[in-house]
Amino acid sequence: MRKKIHPILVALFFLCFTGIILTTKARHQEQEKDKQEVVQPTDESTSTKPSYHASTVHITNALDMKPIIDVSGWQRPSDIDYDTLSANISGAIIRVQSGSHTRKDNNASDEKGIDKHYQTHIKEFQARGIPVAVYAYVTGTSIESMKKEAKTFYEASYKFKPTYYWLDVEDKTMEDMNAGVEAFRQELEDLGVKNIGIYIGTYFMEEHQISVNKFTALWIPTYGTNSGYYNAAPNTNLDYDLHQYTSVGYLNGFAHHLDLNLITTLKDPNQVYQKLFTNPQ
Repeated sequence: MRKKIHPILVALFFLCFTGIILTTKARHQEQEKDKQEVVQPTDESTSTKPSYHASTVHITNALDMKPIIDVSGWQRPSDIDYDTLSANISGAIIRVQSGSHTRKDNNASDEKGIDKHYQTHIKEFQARGIPVAVYAYVTGTSIESMKKEAKTFYEASYKFKPTYYWLDVEDKTMEDMNAGVEAFRQELEDLGVKNIGIYIGTYFMEEHQISVNKFTALWIPTYGTNSGYYNAAPNTNLDYDLHQYTSVGYLNGFAHHLDLNLITTLKDPNQVYQKLFTNPQ
C-alpha cells in the first residue's frame, strides 16, 4: 500500500521552490543593473550646475561672452538663485571690504568695514565652478591706514584663493591719493600677492594724478547711456583689461540691478580672461 503524503508538506515544498526561483531572479536582475551602472557613462550635460572654470572656457569674442559680475553685501544671498545666476556669468568679483571709513554696522558690512556676505558669495560661486576675484573699497586717510586696510583685505581673502585682488578707488580720502593708493598696492605685494588690479574712473584718476603703472590690470567704469546693455568701448588710450559697462544690468537668477562687466574688446579676449580668472593667489 503507497504511503499518503500530507497536504501541508506538499504546500511547504511548493512555497520553498517558488521562493528559490523568485530569489534567483531578483539576484539576476540586480546583477544586470549593477553592470549597466558600471558601463553606462555619466551624462554631465544634464547637470543643472555649471562645472566650468576659467581654464576650461575659451572666449573668441568679448561681446559674445557671458558677463562678469561684481557683487557685495548689498546683494543679499537670500535674493540670489546661485544655480541660475552662475549659469549666466563668466566670473564674479566679490567685495570683501567696504573700507575703514565704516563707523557702524549696516545691512552690507559690519562696523569694521568687512562685507557681511562676502564669504557666502565666494563659497557659492566657487562651488559652482565660477572663477572668483575679490575687491576692496579703498578709504584710507593716511599711508598707515592704507597699509592697514590692505592687510585686513588680504587676511580676509587669501584663504579663498581668489584669482585677483582689486582696489576700488572712487573717493578722495587723503591729500596725496597717488601715494595712498601705492601704499595699499605695495602692502598687498609685500604680503605675497602678485595679481593686483585697480578699478578707477579715468576722470578721477586724472584729477588726482593717480598712476596705474604698477598694477597688473586696469578696470574702467564707463556706462554710456547706462541702459543695462553694452553701448561702446571706453573712450581712452589706457591699456585697460576690464570694462564695467552698466550699473543697472539684469540677469536671470537675481531680480535686482547688477553691475555687468566685459573683457576689453581691444585685446585678445581669451588671453585677458585667463589672466584675470586663472591662477588663484
